[in-house]
Amino acid sequence: MGEKRPRMPRPRAVADLLADALRGKPAEKRLKEGRIWLHWEGAVGPQIAGHARPVSFRDGVLTVAVASAPWMQELNFLKRTLVERLNILIGEPVVREIFLKTGKIDKPQPPAPSPPPLRELTVQELDRVATEAAAIDDPDLRAAFSRLMSRHLALTPPK
Repeated sequence: MGEKRPRMPRPRAVADLLADALRGKPAEKRLKEGRIWLHWEGAVGPQIAGHARPVSFRDGVLTVAVASAPWMQELNFLKRTLVERLNILIGEPVVREIFLKTGKIDKPQPPAPSPPPLRELTVQELDRVATEAAAIDDPDLRAAFSRLMSRHLALTPPK
């Protein structure tokens, strides 16, 4: 029997691949700026995020829509702290200043429902997976195909 080939490395995250592909290009800067929206709630906390949202970014200035005058006043006192927190989470000094304006704040979208629990496969389904996978010569690919097909079947109602 032949020698078993070494396992392939784990797949890289798409964000990491994009960062590598865009390094040194103008789009790299835009990608970093986009992290503002990803880290906003982590930087300001859920209470502030419920009343203020970033709406635009240009030349180091983040424009934030704020739901009401009392929140506008509160955030005016917190601007420097928020800039620091955002830049720490982004990993570099991208945000230089925050500009506040009154605006409508959309309610955050509820999280997507979690997938149904996996069920145990029937004997017939296990046989089907084994039969389908047997046609694949590469052992790693065969194992990956078996896992994928088994998961798919386990997520669907039995027939």
